[in-house]
Amino acid sequence: MSYSSILNLDKRVAIVTGGASGIGFETAKALKEVGARVVIVDVNQQKGDEAAVKLGVEFLQGDLTNSARVREIAQHVKSTYGSIDIAFNNAGIGKNVPAEDSSDEDWLRVINVNLNSVFYCCREFGKMMLEQGKGSIINTASMSGIIANTPQPQSAYNASKAGVILLTKSLAGEWAKRGVRVNSISPGYVATEITKLGTSITEWHQKWLELTPMGRLGEVSEVASAVLYLASDASSYFTGSNLVMDGGYTSW
Repeated sequence: MSYSSILNLDKRVAIVTGGASGIGFETAKALKEVGARVVIVDVNQQKGDEAAVKLGVEFLQGDLTNSARVREIAQHVKSTYGSIDIAFNNAGIGKNVPAEDSSDEDWLRVINVNLNSVFYCCREFGKMMLEQGKGSIINTASMSGIIANTPQPQSAYNASKAGVILLTKSLAGEWAKRGVRVNSISPGYVATEITKLGTSITEWHQKWLELTPMGRLGEVSEVASAVLYLASDASSYFTGSNLVMDGGYTSW
């Protein structure tokens, strides 16, 4: 084995959802830097177009809660590039609302974006990988899938991310002998635009840092590095794993 080239993703085709900003944008950049041909997907047309120009990649607009659109994206990428080798299913949203005040629409919106759309992506991208006999799927879960955050209320978000972790394990077991690996990442508090909205609330921000042993937010580049590992042959014996990167938050 050549360890110097084990992270090389030369000519592999990667799809990154939620790729117009934050973790998705940085990961798309990282994947391209190590040789992958990258397609980003995002619901926001303007941000997606801008990101595609900055990265020099193709952008596909899509609401991933629409399973028919996910199928179209999978078919387009396979027919255009010849394969789907890596799928980073990263698109997600948050909603901070007390459970007793949550509407049906609040709950369903979070579950649809964070869990249902991840399943649709796994199913459609996974079909292509199963036909090829190889592929790596990485789903964005969260440390919120294994603990309940404080002080902010976010029961729908927590439940959705717990679902992503078990979905990942379930698919990994089903597809392992057919060459497709499925893993998840579980970031803690990372310095993205969404998280920065929370840091503007002093009580929340201070509590987050107090409960994180490293005493800081993570960087998007640190998350992207973990995705590169799971996408590459360096993680060839990883499947069904949930890689937690939270600055020690869940170690207390």
